[in-house]
Amino acid sequence: MSALSRFFENNGKPFLAILSLLTLAAGAFAQWSDVPSLAVQFWFAGGAVVLAALLAEIVRSLLQRQFGLDVVAALSMSAALVFGEMLAANIVALMYAGGQQLENFAEGRARREMTALLGRVARTAMCYCGNGLDEVPIERLVPGDRILVRRGEVIPVDGVLAAPSADIDMSALTGESMPVRFFEGDQVPSGCVSCGAAFDLITALPAAESTYAGIVRLVKSAQESKAPMVRLADRYALWFLMATVIIAGMAWWVTGDRLRALSVLVVATPCPLILAVPVAIISGMSRAASVGVLIKSGGALETLARVRTAILDKTGTMTTGRAGVVDIRTMDGIDANEMLRFAASLDQASNHASAENLVAAAKGAGLALSNPADVTETPGSGVAGTVDGRRVVVGGSNFVKEHCRSGDPYDLGDALPPGSAVVAVGIDDAVAGIILLSDQVRSDALETIAAFREAGVSRFVLASGDRADVVQAVGARLGIDPAHGDLAPGDKVEVVLHEREHAPVMMIGDGVNDAPALAAADVGVAMGARGAAASSEAADVVLLVDDLGPLAIAVSLARRARMIALQSVAVGIGLSFTAMGFAALGYLPPVEGALLQEVIDVAVILNALRALVPPRKS
Repeated sequence: MSALSRFFENNGKPFLAILSLLTLAAGAFAQWSDVPSLAVQFWFAGGAVVLAALLAEIVRSLLQRQFGLDVVAALSMSAALVFGEMLAANIVALMYAGGQQLENFAEGRARREMTALLGRVARTAMCYCGNGLDEVPIERLVPGDRILVRRGEVIPVDGVLAAPSADIDMSALTGESMPVRFFEGDQVPSGCVSCGAAFDLITALPAAESTYAGIVRLVKSAQESKAPMVRLADRYALWFLMATVIIAGMAWWVTGDRLRALSVLVVATPCPLILAVPVAIISGMSRAASVGVLIKSGGALETLARVRTAILDKTGTMTTGRAGVVDIRTMDGIDANEMLRFAASLDQASNHASAENLVAAAKGAGLALSNPADVTETPGSGVAGTVDGRRVVVGGSNFVKEHCRSGDPYDLGDALPPGSAVVAVGIDDAVAGIILLSDQVRSDALETIAAFREAGVSRFVLASGDRADVVQAVGARLGIDPAHGDLAPGDKVEVVLHEREHAPVMMIGDGVNDAPALAAADVGVAMGARGAAASSEAADVVLLVDDLGPLAIAVSLARRARMIALQSVAVGIGLSFTAMGFAALGYLPPVEGALLQEVIDVAVILNALRALVPPRKS
C-alpha cells in the first residue's frame, strides 16, 4: 500500500470534511467579492470531490454485499450538481463529511470504556533472571517466574503475591475507585494497576491464559459484533430509500419543479437508522463495562433488555462458595471463642478444606492463634496435637469421641441446619463441643434480588447440583421459589428450556458444569472472566467481579439503551418524513433543507449518547 493510500485510509474522512468546508468558505468569499463564476467553481469542486469519494465507498460496500443509506446522500449531491445547484451540493457534501466525523466522535465516545480496557494491556514485565532483573515480553513468562511490579504498572499476568502486602487499583475490572489491599499468598488478577510500593509476583498462568487476556478477547469480539437492531436498520434502509425517491419523484411530477425533488433528497436523513441504533447499543455496552459487566455483543445487550426470568446457580453465585462458621455449640463451662481458637490453632497443621475454613473463621474473628505441636493426622478423620500445652483433637464426631474419655458430640447434634458440616472438638480428653460449617448466603444476596426486581426481572429460579434440602433452605432465605437441587448439568438445561417457554431467560452460573445451561439460555451470565473457563466461553455476559450487584445495573442499562435506540429511530425518522413533506410542498429550499438535515442528525446522535449516562434512581 502506497503512502498516499495509507494517508487517505487513515485520514480520508477528516480530509473530506476540511476540504468541503474550505471550498464552501472560498466560494462564499468569491461571491462576496462579486466573482460568482469563481464561487460556482469552488462549490462544484467541494461537492464533486466528496461525491466521488462517496461513490467509491458505495461501490466497495456493494461488492461486500452491503447496502446502506449513503445512497441517499449520493443522490442528493448528484442531483444538486446536475441541476446546477452548486451551493446546495457543497453544503450537502459538508453535511455528509461532517456527519461522518460526528459519527466517529459518537462511536469513539460510546466505546470509550471498552477501548480503555484494551489500552491497559501490558507488553513487557520486569523478570528476575539470574542475579538481576530483565525486561522481557510478557509472552515469554511461564508459570513460576518471579516478576517485579512497580508503582503505576499494569499487572501483566495472573499471579500469587510474594510480598507481605500490596495495594492494587482494580478499577479496570470492577469499576471500584478505591484501592484493594492484597496479602501474601493472595491471587492477583492481571490488568489491575499497582498503586503502592513495588512488590514481587509469582506468575500463575501464561499471559495468553490470564484474566485480562480473556477480557481483551471478549472486548474485541464485542466491538466487532453487530446487534440485531442494527441489522434490522440495514434492512429498512432499502425501504427508506424507496420512500425518499417516490416522494421526490411525486413532488417533481406534480409540480414540475425539480428543485422540490432536490430538496426532498437533501432533507432525507438516514442518521436515525444508520447511526442512532449502533451508537445507543455501543453506549450501553460501554457503560456496562464501566461497572464490571462485559456484554459480548450488541445482540446480547438487546436480549438482556428483554429478560424477565433469572435462573441462579447456588454455589458461588448466591452463596460464597466457601464454608463459614454458622454455629458453635459447647459443653457447659466452655467458652465458644476459646474453643474455636484451640481448634483453629491445631488445624493450621492440616490442609483439609474444613481446617482452612476454621482457620479463616478464627482469623476473621480476630482470635490470636498459637503454634501447634506433636501433631498427628488421620486422613479423612481428624487431627490431634498440643496447643499451649493442652491436648486438642479436631475432626469428625466419631474420631473425637474415640479420642476423648468423656462427653459425646452427638449430644449437641440436634436440629442441624440443612447442608451443615459438623466439626467436633475435644480438649484435654473431654468433648468440648461442635462447630457447624456451611456454605453461606452472600451478604448482598437479598439486596441484589431486590435490585433485579427493580430492573424488571420478575421471576427467579434457583438451580443447583447441591442437595435438594440445602438448595430449598437457601431459596427460602432468599424468597426464591421454585428451588431445584440434585441437578446434573443436563437437568439444568431442562430447567432453562422450561422457563424459556414463558419468558426470556437469563442463566447465571460460575462453574464448568453450568456451561451447557448458559448456552441454552437467552442470555448466559458467567461469574468471573478467565478466558479459559468453559462458563465464560459459553456465556453472553461475563461479570468481571465476584459480585451480582453490577449485573442488576447492567440490566437497567440494557433496557435504557434499547429504549433510547428505538426512541431515536422513531423520532428521527418522523422528523425526516416531516421535513420531506415540507420540502415536497415547496417550503424548504435545498440549502435550508441541508442545514435542517444536519440539525436532525446532531439531535438524534446526541440523544443516542444518553445511553452513556447512568439512569436516575427513583
